[in-house]
Amino acid sequence: MFIVTITYTQPIEAIEARTVEHREWLDQHVASGLILLAGPMVPRTGGILVVRTGGTKEELEALLKADPFQIHGLADYQVTEFKAGKLNPALAEFA
Repeated sequence: MFIVTITYTQPIEAIEARTVEHREWLDQHVASGLILLAGPMVPRTGGILVVRTGGTKEELEALLKADPFQIHGLADYQVTEFKAGKLNPALAEFA
């Protein structure tokens, strides 16, 4: 699994101008089952994605380049890979 930390690098007005496109991109990958969770940080300085293991870190980084926030230079992305050592049984299908 991966945790993706998205940190905004531009004013919130620039982020809001591309939020609809970003959410459409998210919807596509949530529907495919790749992105398990997505949401803004509190306070709103970026966002967090929890991504199912479906490939390599490099493949995920390539996919993230299609996010409108990255295309338009609005945010930095940090990808952290982890292996869940403890998992609630309700989440077993995502391991």
